[in-house]
Amino acid sequence: MNRLRTAVTAGATAALLLTACGGADEPTGGSTPTGSRGSAVTPERCRANEAAGTITYVTGFQYQASASILDPIAARALGYFDDLCLDVEIQPGTGETAQNAQLVAAGTAQISSIAGNGDVLVNVANGVDVQAVAMFGHVPVATLMTEPGTTDLKQLEGTTLGQKGALPVTIEAMLRAAGVDLSKITQVVVGYDPTVLVRGQVQSLTGYKSNEPLTLAAKGEEVTQWNPEDFGVPGSMATTIVDPGFLAEHRGAVEDFLRAQLKAYAYCGEHAAECVADAAALSQAGYDTDHNVQVWQTEDRLVRDSLPAGQVLGQIDETTVRTEGDFLVRMGQIPAVPDLSQVVVADLVPSLYDDGGSLVWPVP
Repeated sequence: MNRLRTAVTAGATAALLLTACGGADEPTGGSTPTGSRGSAVTPERCRANEAAGTITYVTGFQYQASASILDPIAARALGYFDDLCLDVEIQPGTGETAQNAQLVAAGTAQISSIAGNGDVLVNVANGVDVQAVAMFGHVPVATLMTEPGTTDLKQLEGTTLGQKGALPVTIEAMLRAAGVDLSKITQVVVGYDPTVLVRGQVQSLTGYKSNEPLTLAAKGEEVTQWNPEDFGVPGSMATTIVDPGFLAEHRGAVEDFLRAQLKAYAYCGEHAAECVADAAALSQAGYDTDHNVQVWQTEDRLVRDSLPAGQVLGQIDETTVRTEGDFLVRMGQIPAVPDLSQVVVADLVPSLYDDGGSLVWPVP
């Protein structure tokens, strides 16, 4: 139905389910748990949260220090989930948003990070039943990199573009808005080594503002970033999706998951290195802590700089999602904007804050 996201085959889905069922190691990083079991909730709410069982959270990509990845990791390491009587298992995602959405829709995972609202709408348009409850950045995080010699995107016709398995929604929209004939670009799947661009193996490369450009800059390589928002493409980053059935049955647990995540987000804003150490403890050898501190600081800046006046951190609203949806329809990427009242749970995050805009903690 939609050419931006390839459906996962039955075999691949089964493999994903097995992966998601595997346990994640306990963090042994820099954070010291605070409080005690149930210290931030009433006994009644504690029992209700415990009744929700283990909440499996799938990250957007591995244990990278991105918004909606680092903050849940820190929330567990700091003991915030425990303070709310939540049992949370964090599983590393592969970076393919369709897989995360399918795991949540299947009930194998209850909550997950996904790249942005556009990815939610694409998956819903493809029949995947998920709901969006939070969003952290009001700007696309995706970028397209080229060598400095490229001064017009139409120059990419007749060249090779490297992507990670699917062309990001906002990047395709940007290229089409710039008048590029996508049929004249050869797309190849590449890994996460951005030097394929500077070595000339591809002439353009999709990536994230908070990742590949930082890696290349550290190597002294100069590239040009083409950002969707500069072409009028609306976008978002770090959207949180849930299993609708789980939300209906355990809304309080979902609220408190996000409450702990938001509290940890604020903590990581002041203690980036400590939070990154928690993520490093979950990862395998080779985790670049210095790079990941930069990842977090870059995304935190994108999130805070794009927060609309009058909104609280993490808030998602139907107007923003509709703007993205209308654009995707105009670009032919989804057939129609779905009924957003069934997709977006706009009142959840605002309910976690008091009238002064402060996160409510502990829970009354």
